[in-house]
Amino acid sequence: MLKKARTVKQATDRFDRAIGIFRKAGGVLRYSDAVRLGVHPDTLAKLLEREDLERVARGIYRLADLPPLSSPDLAAVAARVPEGVVCLISALSFHDMTTQIPHEVHLAVARESRPPRIDFPPVRVYRFSDDAFSAGVEVHKIDGFAVRIYDPEKTLVDCFKFRNSIGLDVAVEALQLYRERRKLRLKKILGYARTCRVERVMAPYLDATL
Repeated sequence: MLKKARTVKQATDRFDRAIGIFRKAGGVLRYSDAVRLGVHPDTLAKLLEREDLERVARGIYRLADLPPLSSPDLAAVAARVPEGVVCLISALSFHDMTTQIPHEVHLAVARESRPPRIDFPPVRVYRFSDDAFSAGVEVHKIDGFAVRIYDPEKTLVDCFKFRNSIGLDVAVEALQLYRERRKLRLKKILGYARTCRVERVMAPYLDATL
């Protein structure tokens, strides 16, 4: 009887210690990081079974008692591809510059990078040149994850750059909503347009809004 009680206490202590490790890390850890910090794989499996943890994406776990995810798709993609940048329609939605409803996460990656492998959520990948990829990146804390997203002006320019993929109407609407809802930062837009080589494409649309 004493042996059984001791075993139960040891298991409880192990679970409490593992939960404490997660909580100290902000509630979210990759599998490899959790193991490195001292959480045994069997303990992870048991915590999932007990519903103390939930799986955000493959190899990414968070405490189940945290507030519900507000943007689970963005959080999952950021967890799986931390070097990627949310772009185009997904970034427009984040910045409230579109009436489109994203059905997949639009993600920019460097042209020479390996293609990301993501089971879920659906992701549409765009390859950017080095200068275009690194320009205008903001980092937003979403559901405990650092999510890289292009700023509104860079997102606007990208929409004209990829107008054949997402539709020119989406880019024009984004410009209209940007003008209605934000302070015009024309110098910033023109700088990004030069980087992305769409100055001539955007010029008549910018002239029409001034």
